[in-house]
Amino acid sequence: MNLKVIFYIQGIILKFEAAFLMLPCIVAFIYRERQGLVYLVLALLCLAAGTLMTRRKPGNMTIYATEGLLSVAFAWILLSLTGAVPFVLTGDIPRYIDAVFETASGFTTTGASILTDVGALTKSGLFWRSFTHWIGGMGVIVFVLAIMPMMGGYNMHLMRAESPGPTVGKLVPKMRDSAKLLYIIYLALTLAETIILFITGLPLFDALTISFGSAGTGGFAVRSSGMADYSILSQAVIAVFIVMFGINFNFYYLIRGKDRKQAFKMTEVKGYLILIAVSVAAITADLLFYHTYLNPGRALHEAFFQVGSIITTTGFATADFNVWPSLSKSILLILMFIGACAGSTGGGFKVSRVLILAKSFKQEVIRLLHPRSVITVKMDGKALDKETVRQVAVYAAVYIGVFVASFLLINVFEEHDMETTFSAVTACYNNIGPGFSLVGPMANYSFLSVPAKLILIFDMLAGRLELYPILILFVPEVWTKAKKQAAEDAARRKRYRGGAV
Repeated sequence: MNLKVIFYIQGIILKFEAAFLMLPCIVAFIYRERQGLVYLVLALLCLAAGTLMTRRKPGNMTIYATEGLLSVAFAWILLSLTGAVPFVLTGDIPRYIDAVFETASGFTTTGASILTDVGALTKSGLFWRSFTHWIGGMGVIVFVLAIMPMMGGYNMHLMRAESPGPTVGKLVPKMRDSAKLLYIIYLALTLAETIILFITGLPLFDALTISFGSAGTGGFAVRSSGMADYSILSQAVIAVFIVMFGINFNFYYLIRGKDRKQAFKMTEVKGYLILIAVSVAAITADLLFYHTYLNPGRALHEAFFQVGSIITTTGFATADFNVWPSLSKSILLILMFIGACAGSTGGGFKVSRVLILAKSFKQEVIRLLHPRSVITVKMDGKALDKETVRQVAVYAAVYIGVFVASFLLINVFEEHDMETTFSAVTACYNNIGPGFSLVGPMANYSFLSVPAKLILIFDMLAGRLELYPILILFVPEVWTKAKKQAAEDAARRKRYRGGAV
């Protein structure tokens, strides 16, 4: 294991976080808030620490799977721990554990909040809180790879550890160019939404911060009323962009090139859009049948916004779906688990994995009926290799195991109704934010105990990083190997200082 390169990457992450922290400084200057000094001081400290950690570049910059997983896990934990500090020092969130919960929720684009009055935060605090969504949406490691040629090779292991979905490939031959293309598309869509929201009447600050949340499929609002205060037109724009950010970014890469026809043949994208359409139609009919909304247009609007927000794991809300009929709530709960497309900024299990499992099930049924038949699982007209199918099946098993363990642990520390506990784990694990009952769209997570919050923070990180980068931290063999290497490095330095070759 290459411990030096893992340490070096953390230094780079701190330097980038220093740059990120300068943005709320600018916001504080614009709104004349003294709290901007806190962000400035912390930015300088992160820069100093990052510079010390990267002053000596490791001779061996090779990154294999283990280094990639650990580097990404430590990077996201480091971002959450340091990013929480300004909330505490400015007084926006006085308790550190609550600040870590809020920051981890931001970077993982979960959107679960412990705040009872969002509007009481400073403008710089609101901006930083929303900006964490934008950075976490595409991924901080992907951002670093897009900006600088960090490694000499094997960058795929870093990108694969951070990017959502069963497979991660290159859009173009060079990994850095792939990362750059992803962020260009990401930035272009964010700017487009900001401009359109501003034109529809939102203040620039609101338009920008809401676009950060939409782009990262996060869900932090900047008003205590959430999205309810905005016009129907603005809400519709937000809903459309949320759905767009939930689409595999390979789709946008293909439609901007010569392969437009191939883009519209993507099985996952078609399944994703069909699922949204069917869910919206079913919920609209259910809301009208139970007279939740008397106006069909209003029912359709609320159904589309909530379905788009939940399936993309954004978590914005224009209505209290806690009081909706059981069928509508059940559909939303199912969408929480399914999530958005692989290669998007959305969370959840991913539409592609659901399709692969469904096709695998169909394959097994046909094989039982016709033992001699040769059936392959296909996506986008291409046969999937057995290893990909196996990985999806294993991921499903691990996914369920972690969910069950988290649910049981929460029940050890909390005595709430099952709907609250189940939906809280579901919402945090799938990076959605709001759940049902006591953690519904009009409520928050402030009432939970510290152990429960720590479990949910773990769920947020595990869900956003697709389990393995976080779970590898609990594998004893990894630390045995790291301890052995550290001892070997210490012995080597001792021999060197003693004049041995």
